[in-house]
Amino acid sequence: MSSFFMQKKSKRGGKKVEERALEEKFQIVDNYLIVKVPEELDHHQATFVRQHADKYLLDGSIEHIIFDFEYTRFMDSSGIGMIVGRYKKVSCFGGRILIANAGERIRKILLLSGLADMIEWIE
Repeated sequence: MSSFFMQKKSKRGGKKVEERALEEKFQIVDNYLIVKVPEELDHHQATFVRQHADKYLLDGSIEHIIFDFEYTRFMDSSGIGMIVGRYKKVSCFGGRILIANAGERIRKILLLSGLADMIEWIE
């Protein structure tokens, strides 16, 4: 299992290290939440992404989500479900889901899963 999203712990300033690790994976730019998707987006990682993305959405300043798949090599149905769930949340308020840096394999999974009408591609 990929440790991309595993929380870093430290005896000194453990909370600050954890916050920095989250900031690397979740960034806010204007009204966009940018999520750097882990190398393996399985059930455990999808749950982690969903929980943290939803915390940012509750803030109210996020309208759109960009999922950056630059490092992602594997995604199962949990990842698809996580994207669909975030789409339902942001689309209620006119928001969009954007996909960036999806390799051929991830692009194919997203298209075959029927998400083509829900997402926009960033090249």
